[in-house]
Amino acid sequence: MRHPSFLLLCAIASCCFLSYNLVRMPVLSLFAQSLGAGPEAIGFVISASTLTGVFLKLPSGALSDIFGRRVLLRIGILAFALPPFVYPFVHDLTTLTALRFLHGMATAIYAPSALATVADLFKERRGAALGWYTASTQAGGMIGPVLGGWIVYAGGFSTTFVTAGGFGLMGLILFLSLRLDPPPPRGDAKGFGALLADMGTGLRLVAGNKQVLVTSLTDGGSKIANGALMAFLPIYGVTIGLNPGEVGLLFGVQGMTAFISKPIMGRVSDHLGRPPLIIIGLMICATTFGSMPWVSGLAPLLLLAAGFGFGEAVVLTSTSAYIADVSALNTFGAGMGMLGTLSDIGHAGGPLLAGLLIAQLNYPAAFVIIAAIQVGAAALFWVAGRSR
Repeated sequence: MRHPSFLLLCAIASCCFLSYNLVRMPVLSLFAQSLGAGPEAIGFVISASTLTGVFLKLPSGALSDIFGRRVLLRIGILAFALPPFVYPFVHDLTTLTALRFLHGMATAIYAPSALATVADLFKERRGAALGWYTASTQAGGMIGPVLGGWIVYAGGFSTTFVTAGGFGLMGLILFLSLRLDPPPPRGDAKGFGALLADMGTGLRLVAGNKQVLVTSLTDGGSKIANGALMAFLPIYGVTIGLNPGEVGLLFGVQGMTAFISKPIMGRVSDHLGRPPLIIIGLMICATTFGSMPWVSGLAPLLLLAAGFGFGEAVVLTSTSAYIADVSALNTFGAGMGMLGTLSDIGHAGGPLLAGLLIAQLNYPAAFVIIAAIQVGAAALFWVAGRSR
């Protein structure tokens, strides 16, 4: 795992996802609440950035197969670096929602191309490589919420957003030294019509691959709980007496567990196979997520957050590697785009669904219902595997 481009990709990912998650958890929910948002509105604000991925991840992944990865990576990096500096000037929910759509271009455009780049670089040890790369993104996911929670507690929202922008700029500076293979001579050399034809061919190949579709749907089902947790764990934590720093610590422990687990579980999936681990990971996520609103102390919530992070690590490293395994060589980008699109549908639907359920029922009922969806996703993947 010492390829220079791979190591640099991991460093860039850590900076960019630290910036992104410093804004997102737990700061964004608390910021939206400070602007007067109720549960349904908070759910929509949290979902807004993910909805961008629903529309852009699949085409951006396919375009990276045509033009090469670097072009799409460059656009995604700029979307990480610049929007955080705009948040201090936001004073209403409409503007906040619009900015979240824009900020969502970061992961929507960058993530499929980055995953496909790792798959390009490693053929034999792909699960381990993807495990290390996603652990690097998780490093940002681990540090960002802890840092964001304490900065907003000590210095306020504006200081938090400017700090996030600084980490995004660090990722941009590192990206300038990244060297990747040049793009294939396709797309603009043939004209716009040929570009659409090439892109359509890649998308049709991916859409016709049942294994890619079922795995992507399964991952999307798993992300419903992640989105719901991101939106409403901060609000739940404050209602039971935790401060924003302690809530950030919950996300930090979740991220730390995933960070440690992903390289290990990626290697395990190389040896034991991806499908069993996907099912096991989903069941762990369902159990830990559904248990959270039944406890009220910091210590048990930390334990459950760690368990959820481990379950996520098992699922994500196995699904991304499995998509690469079952995709044609020239459709890695489109395959990762399909995974990202259906994952983001689940991730965006989680806050919306949780907001509606919490408003109509309560936290325990909402979390149990969403946990049941994780069990259903595991059952879907198991049944589809048996039919193959």
